[in-house]
Amino acid sequence: MQKVLRKMEHVEIYHREGEYPAWPANYGLWAWGNEIVAIFSLGFKGAQEGLHARDMNRPFIGQQARSLDGGRTWVAEPFNGAIPGGTTLSGDEHVIPALQCQPNIDPDSDLPPLDTPLDFTDPETIVMCARTGLVEGAISWFYVSRDRAHSWSGPFRLGDFGQKGISARTDIVPLSKHEALFFLTAVKANGQEGRVFCAQTADGGRTFALRSFVGEEPDGFAIMPASLLLANGEILTMVRCSGPLDGKRRAWIAQYRSSDKGLTWQQEEDAVANTGYGGNPPTLNRLADGRLLLVYGYRDAPFGIRARIGDPLGHTWGDELILRQDGGMSDLGYPRTVILENGSALTVYYFNHGADTDRYIAGTLFEPMAVSTSV
Repeated sequence: MQKVLRKMEHVEIYHREGEYPAWPANYGLWAWGNEIVAIFSLGFKGAQEGLHARDMNRPFIGQQARSLDGGRTWVAEPFNGAIPGGTTLSGDEHVIPALQCQPNIDPDSDLPPLDTPLDFTDPETIVMCARTGLVEGAISWFYVSRDRAHSWSGPFRLGDFGQKGISARTDIVPLSKHEALFFLTAVKANGQEGRVFCAQTADGGRTFALRSFVGEEPDGFAIMPASLLLANGEILTMVRCSGPLDGKRRAWIAQYRSSDKGLTWQQEEDAVANTGYGGNPPTLNRLADGRLLLVYGYRDAPFGIRARIGDPLGHTWGDELILRQDGGMSDLGYPRTVILENGSALTVYYFNHGADTDRYIAGTLFEPMAVSTSV
């Protein structure tokens, strides 16, 4: 069964003719009261090739947008973190080889270790992970901001953990002041993406060690986790998956649970059975009443953004909620979500209204409890 949320407001966050802003899930979204910062990738529109319509002959740079009124209006800002090896941030797979960062990075000299330990309990300290590409040789790092994303220090070393490549997106579970789990994606044994694992730091991000893999190596890919420390101390992790089923390719969101701080994992019933063509990553947040909110893009017709609400421990999930279904084609989604002080939610994603239209960064403000009749 599907339901539509009654109280919603869609906003444009970044939309400029001829540009191609996309993939907030790769970067981050943070809120301090009414002040909110979203980070995404910015390139230029090009010919439609498969899923994307981006110009691969121009770099993809980091771009920020900031709201001071709870997400209703936004101002664009540059991302001023140093990008090792070039100008393309977390997007080597979207540009020609001459614009890729990976060939120009020396991890030993370009990615030093963090010197000042992070306080993972400090809301003014935020961390954003980044990477070169998705396949063998991929290199990853992280940035730190202590002034609400006005400036960024880094890039700092994550390491390779003995893997053929690491593709990092931002997914961090704080455990104490200096201890946290970073959920990352490793390149598979065949050199292709990808398989989720968690790395542990016990010294505020100065050093990391591989703690565990989340699930077995897949036939397709298992990437882009979204994780949350639950009230009972368990960790719930949602994983974007794609692979073969009955001779066809399908995409879904798998659910894993750990009761020993990420040392071992139990796979549970899939949280979402179908996310459409190519799949879409999840976001996972805790609502004001303790229940869980899962948001994801949907890449089959009707194209759009969907959600489910679960109990506080994620054992059961309610009906699929339709945030919007007015997308023009499957090049959309990759959401990030924050819960605001008034209990409402803001989900940020990229969107389109047709293959020939601009992609843009949009947001939906909604009250997760306000559900209308089924559709």
